[in-house]
Amino acid sequence: MLEALAVQPADALLSLIKLHNADPRATKIDLGVGVYRTAGGETPVFKAIKAAEARLLADQDTKSYLGPDGDMGFVNALIPYVFGADFDATRVAGMQTPGGTGAVRLAIEVAKRAGVGRVWMGTPSWPNHAQIDTAAGLELKTFVHATPAGTADFDALSAVLKAAQPGDAVLLHGCCHNPTGVDYTPAQWDQIAALLAETGVFPIIDLAYQGLGDGMEADAYGLRMVLAHVPEALVAYSCDKNFGLYRDRVGAFYAVSADSAALANAMGNGAAIARAAWSMPPDHGAAAVRLVLADPALTALWLAELDEMRARMAGVRARLAAAQTIGAMSMVPLGAQKGLFSMLPLSPEAILTLRERHGIYMAGSGRINIAGLTDGNIEAFIAALRDVAG
Repeated sequence: MLEALAVQPADALLSLIKLHNADPRATKIDLGVGVYRTAGGETPVFKAIKAAEARLLADQDTKSYLGPDGDMGFVNALIPYVFGADFDATRVAGMQTPGGTGAVRLAIEVAKRAGVGRVWMGTPSWPNHAQIDTAAGLELKTFVHATPAGTADFDALSAVLKAAQPGDAVLLHGCCHNPTGVDYTPAQWDQIAALLAETGVFPIIDLAYQGLGDGMEADAYGLRMVLAHVPEALVAYSCDKNFGLYRDRVGAFYAVSADSAALANAMGNGAAIARAAWSMPPDHGAAAVRLVLADPALTALWLAELDEMRARMAGVRARLAAAQTIGAMSMVPLGAQKGLFSMLPLSPEAILTLRERHGIYMAGSGRINIAGLTDGNIEAFIAALRDVAG
């Protein structure tokens, strides 16, 4: 039986990790893996999370199942940060998921059950977005997300929303777009919200990097503006980046509706899908987040750590932007982009040369992890770009 299985292509990012690990050069630079790194190149555990985990170790008295909804204390504690302190809590219900990936999968599956047949997505996007859409059996349609100048192509999105048909959904990144770092401006979000209300296109918003762009409140602007205009939406949320809980897989799925029966149905379907997929979500990371958000001192510590991360990435972006032009490539737009990622318009040949000649590892698309650049390697990276750009 098993010999009938089709051979699957190797995951490009996992292959890149192996190549980087096998490179003996001390000067090698990893810009591929999407994790935050300090100026020293480390991916630390947040101090606030460490403190919460110490409390869990001391006080947790059971490892019993939580149920498919997960830790509802965690789910509810996030609501004011995601939706705003004044948001009508009767309009939202949620459940815990294994990471943001689990949340996106639930959102897509629930949308399908609700009657969505086609999803529009800006490209390039996080590769798993397309894989999840197609695995769920939905038709995937794309539009251009970013212009060659490194800004959001609002006209492309606007045209899609105006031409959409009943049963269409649009999948939007809430902030810190992966992989481009190109976000819609607040003024553009205002227009997006109005268009969604006018056209009835169903919004699915993936908020995976809140706090890493302009801050927790500013990064939620687009999501909140949309929800102020539309009657219903689905939201996928990740704590992997803004709490540093990558391997603990901490996420949440939310449905928003003014109809209490519809909200209950969304959660019932979400629970049924989750039961068949992973049964129960992992507890530890979500419990740690719940403890952080329940303690004002730990919350303040967590937010201060986020501030440090955001300031460091902004500093890296400023240094890249200061390089102005490298070959035919303008570095200036990187300074205004947000979050962990940006894309460089490099040819496959240039990316291969960077790897072989300079030990610089990045995705074949030209996506770089900004946090992989440090005081110790950023000038070498810029010099390497100048080398391959001729």
